[in-house]
Amino acid sequence: MAEPAIPSRNCGRGGQNHSGGDRCMNDNRSEAEKAAIRAEVERVRLEHHDLEAAIEALLAVGAVDQLQIQRLKKRKLLLRDRLRGLEDEITPDIIA
Repeated sequence: MAEPAIPSRNCGRGGQNHSGGDRCMNDNRSEAEKAAIRAEVERVRLEHHDLEAAIEALLAVGAVDQLQIQRLKKRKLLLRDRLRGLEDEITPDIIA
């Protein structure tokens, strides 16, 4: 399943557009962009939780297809990383 693209933005660094983990110093997202990211966070959290339940269920019934369980765990880790990246995007930078 492909991850939905986060709208790219221009931060004034040589006119480069980017998305994902590379953040702008002055992150001026619109409320619509922030809401879209928050919705994506909830979707990823739900999928992560569903994968956790599926892994537990497979282990509980003894249907031990190690390859399938390994793939589900890998997907779960990827979702966790994606979730952290999205949360970083909506968390304001704190200059210490």
